[in-house]
Amino acid sequence: MLKEQRAFIRHPADIPIEIHTAEETQPIHPQLSNVSLGGLCCESAIPVDAGKQVHVRVPFVHPAFETQGRVMWCRKRMDRWELGIEFLSEKDAFRARMVEQICHIEQYKEDALRREGRVLSGDEAAREWIARFAAEFPNPGERPE
Repeated sequence: MLKEQRAFIRHPADIPIEIHTAEETQPIHPQLSNVSLGGLCCESAIPVDAGKQVHVRVPFVHPAFETQGRVMWCRKRMDRWELGIEFLSEKDAFRARMVEQICHIEQYKEDALRREGRVLSGDEAAREWIARFAAEFPNPGERPE
C-alpha cells in the first residue's frame, strides 16, 4: 500500500487566529496548529462544515494577516474540532509563509525566556532564529519526499 503524500510541508504555529463565516456574527477563535503553502490546520470548539468559505485573520502579526479560505475537512478530536482550511489565493499562500516565519520567531523568543531566562527583543530573536534555522526552512516550491 502506498503512503499518501502531502502536497505541502506543514509547520507548527501554535497561535490564536480568527475565522469568520457568513452565518456567524462573532468570529470563531480557534488555535492554529500548523500552516503550509496550501492552507492551515486549526483546532476549534465549534465545528465548521466542509466546503464552507471562511475569512481567516491572524491578529498576532502586524499588520494582521487576512485571507479567504475554504474548509476542506472538519474532524472531531476529543472535545475539539480540527479544521483543514485551504487558501483560495496563491498570493496569500506565499504571504502565509511570512506569517509562519514570524510565528516561529515569536515561539523562539518565548522559548528563550522560558528555558534560559533570556529576554530577547523581536530583532534579536529574528537574528538568532535566522542564523540557527532559516537554512532548514523549506523553500516555497519544495514538496515532501
